[in-house]
Amino acid sequence: MRHLIILIYAWLVELFRKPLMLSNFTIRLIYIPGINKIRIFNSKARAYSEFIKAKRRVPAYKSFLKAHNFSKPSFSGLLPNIHEIPEIDKENYIKKFSIDARCIGGKIPTKNIIIDESSGSSGTATNWVRGLKERKRNAKMIEFGMRTLVGKEPLFVINAFALGPWATGVNVTMSCVPFSKLKSLGPEKEKIENTLKQFGENHNYVIMGYPPFLKYLVDTSEIEWDKFNIAFIFGGESMSEGMRDYLFRKGIKKVYSSLGASDLELNISAENDFTISLRRLLRSNQSLQSKILKHNGALPMIFQYNPTDFLIESSETGELIVTIGRPDYIAPKIRYNIHDRGHTLSLEDLYSILKSLNISLDKLEKPQTDLPLLLHYGRADMTVSFFGANISPTDVNEVIYSLPELSEIVNSYNLSVNEDKEGNKKLIISLEVQKGETNELIDLEKTQATFFENLSKINQDFREVRKMLPNSSLTVLCFEDFGSGSFKENDIRIKSKYIN
Repeated sequence: MRHLIILIYAWLVELFRKPLMLSNFTIRLIYIPGINKIRIFNSKARAYSEFIKAKRRVPAYKSFLKAHNFSKPSFSGLLPNIHEIPEIDKENYIKKFSIDARCIGGKIPTKNIIIDESSGSSGTATNWVRGLKERKRNAKMIEFGMRTLVGKEPLFVINAFALGPWATGVNVTMSCVPFSKLKSLGPEKEKIENTLKQFGENHNYVIMGYPPFLKYLVDTSEIEWDKFNIAFIFGGESMSEGMRDYLFRKGIKKVYSSLGASDLELNISAENDFTISLRRLLRSNQSLQSKILKHNGALPMIFQYNPTDFLIESSETGELIVTIGRPDYIAPKIRYNIHDRGHTLSLEDLYSILKSLNISLDKLEKPQTDLPLLLHYGRADMTVSFFGANISPTDVNEVIYSLPELSEIVNSYNLSVNEDKEGNKKLIISLEVQKGETNELIDLEKTQATFFENLSKINQDFREVRKMLPNSSLTVLCFEDFGSGSFKENDIRIKSKYIN
């Protein structure tokens, strides 16, 4: 009976919700405060409904469950125990079954289908299929989110994500056309410069792209950024608050990040002024960090997300598991592990922590909604291990932007651990110098000492490791010319590779 009640409830919610997706006003109703208990109930009800649909209609998922000898989750009260459902990921599901088998009905529909690719930064590019209803819903949410962040004035969007088959570039182009002037240029510095020059300063520009490219654009362009009203919206990877400060000093008016995954959905959650203020407060308050953060290293990105659409859990190892609760997806994702580290936090719990530390809410921007927070620490497998300390690219990024002499000239960076024949390990941080820049004025010995001292402050495991090292020669900071050495094969069109 509970099984039937949940399915009927999920069906009714979606039946009445579909017409509400037609305007920003009705979407705003979804975000009104005080209804999180309903949102959480909706989240599990819709996740269960999608699970039953996939089990019945998706051949690959049916086979997957059979292989795991799993029928359906038990119930606690009226709600299903979604956490009992076995996880899927790229290795045990996407690579194992064909694209057709992962679709509703076992076949890709014959029309209104967009096929795009993930960037392939972690190996061979993977194809994803997206239907018309899925794309329309995503586009509506992108419009609502962008209007909330940058205002209701007419927008001129410059899409600097990689074009061609890549997921983000394709979907940003389709999503932004209905509500903005749009020019999709890809990561082409000269074309973006020419566009800004030709169309002039009297537009509200939004430039969207990966953090490394937009930083490169600002550093190497002859544009006087402070004369333009330009907002940056980042995607694809995290950025530090130091980088945000840096871009503000260069004249960029607003800087926001969003979280998406080509495996799942390109618009899962986003920053806003409230989450940014919380992250900045965390940066300066160690006591608050100890109460909220669950992983060592640089500060996580902090987003707000709608649990009705995305049921987000954390595995025992701290990895994010996402179930898409929205219907009409051609290839459903049930408890999909994206292998990113993270966890969620309700605003109610946040406020309790602040109260326990005697921190006034005046320290934060007032939130527009009480949607829960998603703290995202980056890829779980994007670290190097050095004497037991896991060091991530986000740690290095934060150090770079803590040192003005580096943030002005560094274009990219990577981490590697070399081991000699005797088994001695050496941590090497390589910094790519911006094209046209030089590191000749930098005191390498002093900068190296400061760099690893700052890394110790950010990463407590590395701080302990340094105490055990026989000498400082086992931690090396080196500079490489633009596009040379370990940076020779970098492709600016896709997400950067930070681990060698």
